[in-house]
Amino acid sequence: MDLYLAEPMVPFATAAGTAFNTFTTRKSVDPLPVPVIPAGKLRRGSKIHLKAWGEYSTTGTPTMRLGFWIGTRALSITADLAVTALAATVSGAANFPWWMEWDAIVTLEGTSGSIVGQGQAQLGATISTFSSETPIPITQALRTVTIDTTIERAVGVSCEFGASSASNQVIVNGMRGMYWN
Repeated sequence: MDLYLAEPMVPFATAAGTAFNTFTTRKSVDPLPVPVIPAGKLRRGSKIHLKAWGEYSTTGTPTMRLGFWIGTRALSITADLAVTALAATVSGAANFPWWMEWDAIVTLEGTSGSIVGQGQAQLGATISTFSSETPIPITQALRTVTIDTTIERAVGVSCEFGASSASNQVIVNGMRGMYWN
């Protein structure tokens, strides 16, 4: 008889993240500590589910890209799991909401393992409405990601802005992840 259990990705962040601003290159914007998948936990057929939500603010209309990353506890991003298209934001957004959700299956384990996933994301168009839902990742080719399943992997949220400003900021209010076999 088989028994299937879902495991949460731990450790859990104990508060919403801090506001990140004045950057233009992709970076981790996670509340700390970031959750991890222990070494050897993922095998062929394992499922992964990630969900994150937060808020953003802007000056002008900078572009913004959000995504899920995989890497190390030291916040070193080694691969993108899924990213949004570079989207134009609303001028003068003030704490507008955003959210992302992504599901995947491990199709190959090992040092050159493989996962295939897709999901959706939305940016707030106002404080109380969302823009249209968009798929993540943005192409079919980006749905397959190479991952080393033999080592511990941290998972988090990334962001990049098209212009650096103290008013262009992003906050991750929460993220959760689960995996199961």
